[in-house]
Amino acid sequence: MDQMDDIKSPLPATCGIPAILAGPCSAESRRQMLDTARPLAESGIRIFRAGIWKPRTMPGGFEGVGLPALDWLAEVKAVTGMATATEVATATHVNAAAGSGVDILWIGARTSSNPFAVQEIADALAGLHEPPAVIVKNPISPDLNLWIGALQRIHDAGITRLGAAHRGFTTYGENLYRNTPHWAIPFELRRRIPNLTLLCDPSHIAGRRGLVEQVARKAMAMHFDGLIIECHCQPDEALSDAAQQLTPAQLAELVKSLPAGGTAIADTELESLREQIDRIDESLLETLAARMQLTDTIGRYKQQRSLPAVQPMRYKAMIETRTDYGSRLGLNPDFLRVMLSAIHEESVRRQVEICCKND
Repeated sequence: MDQMDDIKSPLPATCGIPAILAGPCSAESRRQMLDTARPLAESGIRIFRAGIWKPRTMPGGFEGVGLPALDWLAEVKAVTGMATATEVATATHVNAAAGSGVDILWIGARTSSNPFAVQEIADALAGLHEPPAVIVKNPISPDLNLWIGALQRIHDAGITRLGAAHRGFTTYGENLYRNTPHWAIPFELRRRIPNLTLLCDPSHIAGRRGLVEQVARKAMAMHFDGLIIECHCQPDEALSDAAQQLTPAQLAELVKSLPAGGTAIADTELESLREQIDRIDESLLETLAARMQLTDTIGRYKQQRSLPAVQPMRYKAMIETRTDYGSRLGLNPDFLRVMLSAIHEESVRRQVEICCKND
């Protein structure tokens, strides 16, 4: 996109490759901020992120400390030398954060989904003499044009230190990840704007700390320029998003294991096909879990009526009918027999276990 060919990285030159922005989901106290920031700085992290204004999906939750936390961010910067970053959603946020010396502002997924809100932020940025750098997260829905539109509005306000962050997309129902990656969308964004700094937010994609490293490694293998990772000195006690935050020590180990980032364009078609396989595999596992739950119900029924767990005629009929049906769908009969036998064995094991527990 020629109209955005003057954009530069929003990140300080000292942040490293890959670039890492780390810090708590929410600024909760001065001590929490410093206790998180100091070990991060010691491990080489050069950008400290923290949410100050945190509107939640449902009312009544912790919605951030607000303005007092800007002083804590400034102290982190003075004590550690790290650059600072926070989320903004209104013109008031922009003016307050910029006035306190915050280096990088990011626009969250809910805000980037709303062109009116993005334009309000753009207008506020245009009125600043020396505006901070800006990172725009993808909108909640998988709409590439909406994401590009948000970036253009910020760029049109005169912001050239501009980047994007991929944090996944909201999907209905239970899924492996909190937010579905849809990797093909950020890849297409990079194809359209090749010089755009592209970060990944594995914390919000994963939703669980046990999956953060997996997503982070995948993102760096796909040549993202860096990561935004939520990190807390005591993550289990965090007032927001406790499940997905790492300790500084865990983050340091994760960073050591990462491949270097780059700017090459990944194979978007291959990744799109792999993502479809991931969704199908998740559906298969969910269906299998539902089948096993029904197996347990049958096991309890048999136990109550003193019926045998194994019924050979039923097993033989099941194998024959399922193999025939699967063969007509183009599946290998030998593969089907092995798979169906394994499923039946697990079903019998569960039913026997139920009977033994109730004896």
